[in-house]
Amino acid sequence: MRKSLFMFLFSLMTIGIALSCREEKSTGEKIEDGVEEVGDGIEDGAEEVEDAVEDVADDH
Repeated sequence: MRKSLFMFLFSLMTIGIALSCREEKSTGEKIEDGVEEVGDGIEDGAEEVEDAVEDVADDH
């Protein structure tokens, strides 16, 4: 019983330490990441439109 309690407490402490070591992003970094994602989405959309225009041009 004592050994299993010790293992349980050790596991909780290990998880707690692992979670407390996570790097948290500042608000500015979160905004920057969001802007990059939006930019990537716009770029992907533009490429899709370009491909669609080329396909239509090839068909005619």
